[in-house]
Amino acid sequence: MCASPLDFLRSGPPPPRVAILPDSVFFSRAIAVEGAATRAEVVAQVTVALEALSPFPLAQLYYGYYWPEGSDRALAYASYRRRFTTDQLESWAGADLVIPAFATVLGLAPEPATTVVLASAGGLTALRWDRGAVPAMVLFQPLAPEAAEPERASARAALIKACGEARTLVDIAAPPAAQAQGSDSEFTFRAGDLTLRIPAATAAALDVRDKADLEALGRARRRDMLLWRVTMGAVAACLLMALGELALFGAGFWQSARRARVAAQKPTVTRIMEEKDLAERIDDLSTKRLLPLEMISLVSPDVALPKSPPAIQFLHASCSTAASLSTIQIEAQTNNAGEIAGYKTALEQTPGCERVEIRDQRTHDNVVTFTLVVTFKPGALAPASS
Repeated sequence: MCASPLDFLRSGPPPPRVAILPDSVFFSRAIAVEGAATRAEVVAQVTVALEALSPFPLAQLYYGYYWPEGSDRALAYASYRRRFTTDQLESWAGADLVIPAFATVLGLAPEPATTVVLASAGGLTALRWDRGAVPAMVLFQPLAPEAAEPERASARAALIKACGEARTLVDIAAPPAAQAQGSDSEFTFRAGDLTLRIPAATAAALDVRDKADLEALGRARRRDMLLWRVTMGAVAACLLMALGELALFGAGFWQSARRARVAAQKPTVTRIMEEKDLAERIDDLSTKRLLPLEMISLVSPDVALPKSPPAIQFLHASCSTAASLSTIQIEAQTNNAGEIAGYKTALEQTPGCERVEIRDQRTHDNVVTFTLVVTFKPGALAPASS
């Protein structure tokens, strides 16, 4: 059965390619470092120490070092280049990391007085931590692959004795295997229940290859990680768009059913609306009609100014449903122009009047003629029979 294409996405990026080199070809030393030293200063101290320890110039060595930032010492190691065959060098091509076997456990950071015995190609390697994150020593004991168990036990006991008394002993049957990276900020190794994490900056210093080549590989690795993330983002976007298309397809069916239901109910809704309009029309005819007599009675001078009604006479009144059911226009006259302002003020103070206007005021033979326009508030008018 073929694997699902989604298995590739769920599994994430593949584990980094790590070339594990035999410990037998490396020598190592712990080098004291000032606590405030920078990485550049540590590199300088490591190169000086290796040149002093090795009979070969630095250009003929493959070397690396382990120094977590802030540590008071670094572990430097190196090997003569001619110890590696052409086939071995070709196997390094494309590797993310090339390190000796013991370097895979440097991320352990155990308690003080801890010795780790690592079974690697060609023998056993012991790493001794007395304090801090950097081992105080790394010892290698050659051992044939076909060696019997008593011989292995004897070699292990000799290594432990050479390292000194240890409160904790950790046995690792094989070099830890590289695990898939959750991010490009660290390398992760696993051996049984042990999970060892080494920051990328520290791991770069562990690599024994030419430093110029490592710079180029680092740039390529960052580019590949960026391309991986872009690809995963594009795949996720495509999946979201596909889900959106499916949602729109399903919404189309739902909308079609909804439209069919609306169309089926349309005649009933139309009949209800027609009945509603008819009921409102009947209500308007029975209650909302012109009440001219009631309007005139409310604006009569005798009602507005009952104590001293002005000598104002109504000549003609008109109102229309086309204009407003609550507005009346009255033609009036008086022989005292001063009464008009007081009459208007009295009407404005009447609770039922909303607006009062005096228009077309004119005088002829001491008689003032004017137009009174009164708009009543909603509910202020009621049929006289009620």
